[in-house]
Amino acid sequence: MKPALERQFEEFVAARSRPLLRTAYLLCGDWHLAEDLVQTALAKLYAVWHRVHDTESVEAYTRRVLVRVYVDTRRKRSSQELPSADIPDPGVPPGAGEDSARRLALLAALARVTPVYRAVLVLRFWEDQSVEETAALLGKSSAAVRSATTRGLEQLRRVLGESVHDIARA
Repeated sequence: MKPALERQFEEFVAARSRPLLRTAYLLCGDWHLAEDLVQTALAKLYAVWHRVHDTESVEAYTRRVLVRVYVDTRRKRSSQELPSADIPDPGVPPGAGEDSARRLALLAALARVTPVYRAVLVLRFWEDQSVEETAALLGKSSAAVRSATTRGLEQLRRVLGESVHDIARA
C-alpha cells in the first residue's frame, strides 16, 4: 500500500477504534472477543482500503463488517456452546465502578438475546442508527429490522422480567 493510503488508514483506526470496540463489546459482551472482532473487521477493511474513495462511508462499511463478523462467529460457535444456568462474567469494562446495577443487569440480559436481535438492538439503541441505516448495515429490509427490533425487545423483556422502558428511563 502507498504511504499516503497507509497513513489515512492509520488515522482512521486511531480515530474510530474506541467506538468500534464499544460496539463490539455491546454485541458480544466480552472485551477480549470484542477486540478480536474489531481486529478482524479492520483487517478486512485494510484489504480493501486502496479502493476506498468515499471516506464518509468508511465508518458505515466498517460497522457493517463488524456486525457481520459477529453474527458469523456466533453461528459457527453455536454448535459448540453448552447451556448454563450461570451467566459468566463478561469481563470488567473500563469505568465499571461507575456503572449502575441496572446497566450491568441490562448488559447481562443483552448477552442472552439471540445474536441477530442483539445486533439490531445495539445498532438501533446504543449506536442510535435509524431503521433504514440498520437495515443497510445488516443487509436486511426495513420491515425485517422493525420486526427484529420488536422481537429482540420482547426477548430482552423476558430475560429481564421487567419493562425495558423502565431501565431506559433510569
